[in-house]
Amino acid sequence: MVQLFHSKRSPVVFASLVLCLLTVASLAHCGDPLRIGEINPLTGKLAKHGQEIHEGILYAIEEVNRRGGIKGREVRLVSRDDQSQPEVAINQAEDLLYRARVTGLVGGYVDSLVGPISEVAAKHRTPYVASASLQRNLTQGRRNPFFFRVARLDGIVEPLCEFLSVLVRPANAAVLFSATPGSTEFGDEIRTCLEKSGIRVSIFDKFRPGTPDFSSFLLKLRMERADVLISGGFFPDHLVLARQLREQRLSLRVYLGPWGIAYPSFIQELGAAGEGLFGMCAWNPGITLPGTEKESESFVKGFQKRFSKVPNTTTMHGYSSGKALLTAMERSLDKTGNVDGETVCKELRSLDLLLPMERLVFDENGDPKYYRQVVVQIQDGRMVTVYPPFRATGSIRINAH
Repeated sequence: MVQLFHSKRSPVVFASLVLCLLTVASLAHCGDPLRIGEINPLTGKLAKHGQEIHEGILYAIEEVNRRGGIKGREVRLVSRDDQSQPEVAINQAEDLLYRARVTGLVGGYVDSLVGPISEVAAKHRTPYVASASLQRNLTQGRRNPFFFRVARLDGIVEPLCEFLSVLVRPANAAVLFSATPGSTEFGDEIRTCLEKSGIRVSIFDKFRPGTPDFSSFLLKLRMERADVLISGGFFPDHLVLARQLREQRLSLRVYLGPWGIAYPSFIQELGAAGEGLFGMCAWNPGITLPGTEKESESFVKGFQKRFSKVPNTTTMHGYSSGKALLTAMERSLDKTGNVDGETVCKELRSLDLLLPMERLVFDENGDPKYYRQVVVQIQDGRMVTVYPPFRATGSIRINAH
């Protein structure tokens, strides 16, 4: 202390040091960075989308730090790779909470990875905001007050079913889905919804992720003469299936995949074989929640400058989850001076944010109340929003495929 008072530092620097030392409950933490833990599949079969989520989260944190951090404190992202494996996800979550001692967790792609992380977060009483999670029993099957997510299954099933029953009105539908928890639940929900609408589901089939050949399924499709196919597969599955449909000259009125189709990279890779296919998304450049156009455009420009590529709907899921956790931490510090699990969760439960992807308000289970995707169709090599009507930027082309 004697050395401090006889320092040759300038009066301004000296005053700042004294103020920092006198700042109450943060004597030991004055200027310490706030640490957020992120777990994503950065390698393995889900690496493509895991990396996209990571970049969205990273951009949200860098955005906050460019403004001076949270209450003057830098936010640091501590990233971990779950290698697309549930057991690795658990180990990485334990490491972040035991050793890195992060304030909160964010990220996650597919429920088989998100579910185990949510249980670890609950054990440590630490908030976890998942970026891509749909399975209902993660929020409704058991109460986890530390688990929140920015997507929900209803926000996909309801608009998809409305689109088919109101605009398409097929006589005979086929439902195909991947043997993953979220996709299986999606398949069950879609079949129930279509049948309630009076639409016959003649084929209800499951496939193993990474299936290289859909010939047996396409034979069923031809025999049953289904005019609509709803495919709950992912990006690589749609590439294989769409190409085989074209090769076998199978004609469908509608081929709709909620995941994996609404990506510029999908359109580029599939080329002419992608024309007329339908997909779904919560956000994409040029497809944003009304009232968020300026914020969305700013995000696209900033992201392109930072990563030298165009963001997509998965990127925005990562960004939205990061924004939710960061906002709750900031409000918690404002009100209590703390960022412990209980206070941050309290702020998450009271959030009401207007983001490009959605108006983000969590319900009592941690699900987003207003998450709702739109239906898009690939027309002339670009995505055109065709449903719901108030967000449509074009009309559907039923016989385009």
